[in-house]
Amino acid sequence: MTYSRSSVPDRTLLVGCGQVGSQLGEQLITAGSQVAALRRNPSQLPSTFTRLAVDLLQPTPDTLPEVDAMVVTLAPTMQDPAGGNGYLVALQHLAQAMPSIPARVVFVSSTRVFEGQTAPRPLAEEDSVAPASQRGETLVAGEHLAVKLFGAHIMRPAGIYGPGREMLIRKVFGQKPVQYERQTNRIHQTDLVRALYAMITLDEPPKVVHASDQAPGALLGDVVKYIATRLKVPPPPALEPSNSGGRILSGDRLSTLVGALTYPTYREGYDSIIDAREP
Repeated sequence: MTYSRSSVPDRTLLVGCGQVGSQLGEQLITAGSQVAALRRNPSQLPSTFTRLAVDLLQPTPDTLPEVDAMVVTLAPTMQDPAGGNGYLVALQHLAQAMPSIPARVVFVSSTRVFEGQTAPRPLAEEDSVAPASQRGETLVAGEHLAVKLFGAHIMRPAGIYGPGREMLIRKVFGQKPVQYERQTNRIHQTDLVRALYAMITLDEPPKVVHASDQAPGALLGDVVKYIATRLKVPPPPALEPSNSGGRILSGDRLSTLVGALTYPTYREGYDSIIDAREP
């Protein structure tokens, strides 16, 4: 399936705008969109954004701006002082503060909604979610609520990495034990931003997309050994006992959405990060 392009939205609201949202917003501004970004403390956001200091765990006294598109990237660990589920409370307060539902809403969830899946084949967007923790259940509930409140399209990133997201590099340098036999999935931040940009500029984007690169189910041991080779250090020790858990996620729909990935596997992605670190 191919997707036809539409125009860039005139006005976009980024909710919970962190690294991914900031990179997306800068790309949208370059393309001609006006961007507003909402955070509890927006002082570090780009000056080209309209910065909105809003705590969505509290009812928002002022109506948020009218926009054509909205991208929601909230942390499922949000804590509600009143004792409710902060993630869901924030979505409800967001809906109450919007003057109208934007024509396009993208809700960023996580492939963690499949943490309980044990299927031996790659998991596609049509597969049933299987949360196995409170965070996984919260993510699934957030997806359902975002669809109910906003008619949202769902983006599920695998493990996000890139400049500033270098956990595995730190583990290799620190010689921290890792689970060598665990199957892992990841997406470079640049390609995730490309996918989100496509989701808000396509005429009819898919309702759900897995943001996972073209090395699905890569063994964590293979990834850290590759990083260690590039860093010219010993690989970290294997965690014992060995655990061959994890899952494989299909990135076929993502490839159809954006074409060739900038960083199709962890090799190209970590090459870019490590090359940038070297003097």
